[in-house]
Amino acid sequence: MDIQSIKHGIGAGNSRALAKAISLVEDGAEEADELLASLDASRIDSSAVIGITGAPGAGKSTLTDKLVAVCRERGKKVGVIAIDPSSPISGGAIHGDRIRMMQHALDTEVVVRSMATRGRLGGLCAAAGAAARIMASAGCDPIIIETVGVGQSEMDIIRIADVTALVSAPGLGDDIQALKAGLLEVADLMVVNKADKPGAEMLAMELNEIARAKGRQVMMTVAAQGTGVPELFDAMREIFESKRSSGERDAQRTECRNMEVVDWGLEMLRPYLYAQSQKQDLETGGDPRIRAKRIVDSLLACGKDR
Repeated sequence: MDIQSIKHGIGAGNSRALAKAISLVEDGAEEADELLASLDASRIDSSAVIGITGAPGAGKSTLTDKLVAVCRERGKKVGVIAIDPSSPISGGAIHGDRIRMMQHALDTEVVVRSMATRGRLGGLCAAAGAAARIMASAGCDPIIIETVGVGQSEMDIIRIADVTALVSAPGLGDDIQALKAGLLEVADLMVVNKADKPGAEMLAMELNEIARAKGRQVMMTVAAQGTGVPELFDAMREIFESKRSSGERDAQRTECRNMEVVDWGLEMLRPYLYAQSQKQDLETGGDPRIRAKRIVDSLLACGKDR
């Protein structure tokens, strides 16, 4: 597909065009700039981006699957970005969420995209924000981002999502006190999944102590049975609309875009920085931090001379 066909296909909600567009962005293709500049701003503005994060084993994938089902029952087109762990060497990822969501495979109104972290500690690859905007421009609302679940390093999800749900489950051995300074402090919703299991009520009580102090809500679900999932989606939508009307969402998105600029800049500079490091004499180059500073200083000096 040529770039004009892709742009037209996105506007028409064509899944093939949408997938091709995201691939162009991930691959850093030159056409990606023209494509991203052509996206439908009004659709992007109205579409909610929901983040699902939490510890491995909490049932995030099942919960995401059931949220998709609720959205489809209500006639909504849904985008899902499943962030998978990847090898820092090959960049290969497991992409297990695609397998778990096979029941939606024939539904053209559900767009599922697996994206590799490529070894980034934040759990999100640099193209995730752009992928969410492409999905929104294709008519997806909401877009659900489910992350790998690597604990404290999941903070990147807060940046991209308008509403973030932190999913916990009884019996995982989570240290609530240790998490207080992290995701528990900034999540919009705290979800106790597998609420039919022993220990769920105790976990909810612990989370409620933090939730009250932060003005947050704790909800309980049994995702495997779909229990509590419609109510959770309604709460997410209510938070989104509240943030949008207060201006908090716009401020959050502005900060997210600024950080994306930094992420993309670092991605683009990485090959140059590596090439420059290879040119340095390993015997006399000094400590890696000192060498890095020399390269950056040299780059900044070149910028000033222009």
